[in-house]
Amino acid sequence: MNRFNPIARAAAALAVIAATAACAAQTMPPPAPSAGAPMPPPPFIAAPRDGAPASVSGVVQRYVINPEGDVDGMLLADNTLVRFPPHIGTQVAATFAPGATVNVNGVAQPGGTLRASQIADANNGRSIVDQPPPADAQRLPKSLAGVGLVKLDATGRVLRVTSAPRGEPDGVLLTDGTVIKLTPPAAARFANLLQPGATIAAQGYGTRNRYGESLQATAFGTPGNLTVLYDTPPR
Repeated sequence: MNRFNPIARAAAALAVIAATAACAAQTMPPPAPSAGAPMPPPPFIAAPRDGAPASVSGVVQRYVINPEGDVDGMLLADNTLVRFPPHIGTQVAATFAPGATVNVNGVAQPGGTLRASQIADANNGRSIVDQPPPADAQRLPKSLAGVGLVKLDATGRVLRVTSAPRGEPDGVLLTDGTVIKLTPPAAARFANLLQPGATIAAQGYGTRNRYGESLQATAFGTPGNLTVLYDTPPR
């Protein structure tokens, strides 16, 4: 008579049970976290590196100007600073009023600033693309550069630090929209003040118009404690 050995039969049964359990373990989803257990951290998403294509959407809070009075940037409601060349500033300001929602494409710059290549209205699609000025565009002679600047004083709290094209700090944007420009060497002397939230004061030459105020500092520091930066104003 052909009979299975009882020990062999038991071993075979155990093997089948173990294989079934292994398959079930592989197909079962991971257990859900219990109530009150900490959630796993969200995945890390890196900000665009400087020089990389980037885009942002937001509501126009205000425009900012350079010391000559040209509109060369907009501050969005989340305090993102969007920069564009002064030769399209008047057109941008006339197209997108404060309160408009815009979609901006451009290039990431140091300090979290976006250099715009295209700005579009999120509601009606109207857009402005950065293009070089016409070759025959009239330019102010260098001999008249700065002729319209006036002496200005500014005091306030730093909203954000601005940067030169190579990434060096070159000034600050105050919470009231005032722009204070410094040369990078001068800015390096005030690293402790070039911080968001710091209260600073400055004197210099610039412009005040309906968009705001901007000056090139000739003295910088804290209220009542200014350091003169130059024997003569910088050119």
